[in-house]
Amino acid sequence: MLGWFHALMPREERFFELFAQHSKTVVAGAVALRAMLEGGAAVQTHFKTVMDREQDADNVTREVLVAVRRTFITPFDRGAIKDLITAMDNSIDQMQKTAKSIVLFDARIFTPAMKDMADTVVQCARLVEEAIPLLRRISAEAGRLSSITEKITHLEGRADEMHDNGLRELYQESVKSTSGANALTFFVGNEIYDHLEKVVDRFDDVANAIQGIVIEHV
Repeated sequence: MLGWFHALMPREERFFELFAQHSKTVVAGAVALRAMLEGGAAVQTHFKTVMDREQDADNVTREVLVAVRRTFITPFDRGAIKDLITAMDNSIDQMQKTAKSIVLFDARIFTPAMKDMADTVVQCARLVEEAIPLLRRISAEAGRLSSITEKITHLEGRADEMHDNGLRELYQESVKSTSGANALTFFVGNEIYDHLEKVVDRFDDVANAIQGIVIEHV
């Protein structure tokens, strides 16, 4: 009877499988968000993909949180598991907010800086995807994990610069003209820049969660 009961309990390995599944979903969402910024018809074409991947990520997050409650032995601290999956989920939640903002304001043209920031989002997502499998061998892979988190933090700093420079260019263009259209363009551009910056910020939170796990286990 006891053996049957333990067979029903989620295994440690299941957490790693779920984290990997979530990270792939985040990458897919990031790629779709970047595709939206090609503008024109691409906005609506890829918007649904962002929405769908965000829902997929929510489902995986829910599975992780249920598994935390049902599992006697977890691969690392329960709080750390919750922090990591929550940080990962927040990143794609922010992508969804960005995509919704783009559609809400009917934006169809995007600046090179916006596209560069979206490229940074994809880079961060791929780095997280690379890091997740390494958590299975956390002691042996501590160096690689620390290197990945440092890269994400560096990208977050670059994204801040892109945000500031892009916003400055938008403002300078808006003050050159007295037309209301330019003021509206600045307002919409400011919203998109801010959302993109927040996406990268959320990835920095993921990096911090991973680094926290490394520190606790090495």
